[in-house]
Amino acid sequence: MNLDLPLIFAFLMGVAVLAYVVLDGYDLGVGMLMPAADAREQELMVAAIGPFWDANETWLVLGVGILLVAFPMAHGVVLGALYLPVAAMLIGLMLRGVAFEFRVKAEGWHRELWNWLFWLGSFIASFAQGLMLGRYITGFDSGFGYVLFGLVVGAGLCGGYVLLGATWLIYKTEGTLQKKALAWARWGLLWVALGVAAVSLATPIVSHTVQMKWFDFPRTLGLMLLPLATLAAWIWVWRSTGRLSRGAAGAQDWAPFAGAVAIFVLAFTGLAYSLFPYVVMERLTFWDAAAHPSSLRVVLIGALIVLPFIVAYTAFSYYVFRGKARAGLYD
Repeated sequence: MNLDLPLIFAFLMGVAVLAYVVLDGYDLGVGMLMPAADAREQELMVAAIGPFWDANETWLVLGVGILLVAFPMAHGVVLGALYLPVAAMLIGLMLRGVAFEFRVKAEGWHRELWNWLFWLGSFIASFAQGLMLGRYITGFDSGFGYVLFGLVVGAGLCGGYVLLGATWLIYKTEGTLQKKALAWARWGLLWVALGVAAVSLATPIVSHTVQMKWFDFPRTLGLMLLPLATLAAWIWVWRSTGRLSRGAAGAQDWAPFAGAVAIFVLAFTGLAYSLFPYVVMERLTFWDAAAHPSSLRVVLIGALIVLPFIVAYTAFSYYVFRGKARAGLYD
């Protein structure tokens, strides 16, 4: 049986990136929400992400590793063009990690300082990721308009992560903090709606390839299902947060997070459709950039061995730490 190895690795890389965006996205969002909470609530917020946040970054390492090994030509182009935002993202992630650990031992204003640094690291990492995505969509073209587009995508992704973080807190907490998270989720929803609208309007303008793929009627009529499904998920989150705010019978605290994840999955699906088959927009396809088939076969064997362990560990950790977060878990 002849396997289309570049396509298989493109799929695996996409799954790894989507898993990272959803899983690390919510704890980045929680980090950006830290200044809006008081000291007791901050302890609950840390407890809500503490068992998971470090392992969530494994998916980023996996995605970049697949890009390096399976698509070496694209790896040099992508990371070379995104050197500064990648460096900023890594600085943000390192700052967040250091702040998370040091705040445990700190007292008084020192803990407050590390909380602010945790917020700063989360914001830098989130904004840098959005900026990288914006630059990637435009094929790294230079010019004020392209840079502005990247900044808009960066701001939009920060809003999306805040939505994920707020809905995760709705699921993992209760009482006053959960009520605050319900309000944060609604603000995040409005920010996401604004960001998605702005990016959707701007993307066909900055990318001729995307414009052709979106408006190639009647072939793309089926594509209209994606924005309709995204709108349905948006309404689902809005209504579920409203029911929880009113204390309606039968309201489920997992529903807003499930809806937020659906919004990200649908947006990622639309992005994948828009970019395919390019790994570097309008320059390199997955087949052009792929390593030799013999190398891909060896790497595929390793990926099929490693992936089940990553999935199993992730599932096991979420099972062990299921239920509501408890304050003092990291004191």
